[in-house]
Amino acid sequence: MPGFEIIGEEEKKELLDVLSRKVLFRYEFDKERKGVYKVGEFEKVFAQYCGANHALAVSSGTAALRVALAGLGIAPGDEVITQGFTFVATWESILDAGAIPVFTEIDETLCMDPEDLEKKITPRTRAIIPVHMCGSQARIKEITKVAEKHGVPVVEDTAQSCGGRLNGKSLGTFGKIGTFSFDSVKTITTGEGGMIITDDRELYVKCSEYHDHGHDHNPNVGRGLEKRNFIGLNYRMMELQGALGLAQLSKLDNVILPNQKQNKAQIKDRLSRIEQVTFRNIPDEEGDTATFLIFFLPSEEKARAFNQAMTEAGAGCVYWYENTWHYYDRWEHLLEGKSVLRYSYPFKTEEGNVRCSYSKGALPRTAAILSRALCIPINIYMEEQLPKILNAVEKAARVL
Repeated sequence: MPGFEIIGEEEKKELLDVLSRKVLFRYEFDKERKGVYKVGEFEKVFAQYCGANHALAVSSGTAALRVALAGLGIAPGDEVITQGFTFVATWESILDAGAIPVFTEIDETLCMDPEDLEKKITPRTRAIIPVHMCGSQARIKEITKVAEKHGVPVVEDTAQSCGGRLNGKSLGTFGKIGTFSFDSVKTITTGEGGMIITDDRELYVKCSEYHDHGHDHNPNVGRGLEKRNFIGLNYRMMELQGALGLAQLSKLDNVILPNQKQNKAQIKDRLSRIEQVTFRNIPDEEGDTATFLIFFLPSEEKARAFNQAMTEAGAGCVYWYENTWHYYDRWEHLLEGKSVLRYSYPFKTEEGNVRCSYSKGALPRTAAILSRALCIPINIYMEEQLPKILNAVEKAARVL
């Protein structure tokens, strides 16, 4: 899955092009940069790739979520629903906005369960963040249908599924706004970096201003003389990242995704011969980015035994059930309400009253699913890994 596997001459050329002009900032210095704006170009190309009207490059996938929530006007006390299987940044961004994360169960897509989503909506719900986990699609059409029924905007966290589609339509374009990550282990990488896409011009403008200290980006005045409609912060992407993004995006459909799909297919074929193995529900196999292969065993005990055998054969799986970065029951800083801020905000008020609290075991269906699930990360180049993985699968099958 990591785009760093294919960093090569194209990336070097783009980076040297920026360095030759000595301008690393995404704005200003038009004369010195000879009219070349790599971040702006990356935004344009990425929007076209996704079929979105607007794209805004930011400093990280976490920043993309935070800026999206600001653009939507999410404020302290608002409830934002997300899922109990995601990277911590999803709910950390909600808490950073002063809002209250509300967690849903997942289903066998390993993404938000639309039926449980319906149960979690309250009059205080102001946004819904489904996450297209591990390279594949959430049941996003059902999720947006529920959201529309209640008049709540959807933020699609597409950090792990760049290039993914559902029936030909890009993930990230089903909701009000979509966010992406380009960190060091994402499908395409700029080292750090992220992107926001939307068809809503007004929302795009709010996000653009917020991510740059509130500057209104008036093209008729020099930078520093612009006005500000509201306060903001600095979540800008710099030119070196934009240059890397351009090179990486050009390889997504013709190198990255085809290779991953081919590698995944070989491993899945071997696993499919094992009677007790079933696979993750993928709503649209054709639109899967194939960054992960997730499969189930009939019980937690058998999943652990299978993974132990894989590990002993030198090709252990990711066991999300014990993962401290992605699974609700392992988020000790959330469950224990740990905060660096005075009086433990956002978990408590200054008076010591609880604003929000979370308990282990609150998502039993998520626990039941993840306890049986094993995951094999799929890389772009796996010539050396594949024989070892296939051999480990054969050995593990004997323990069932």
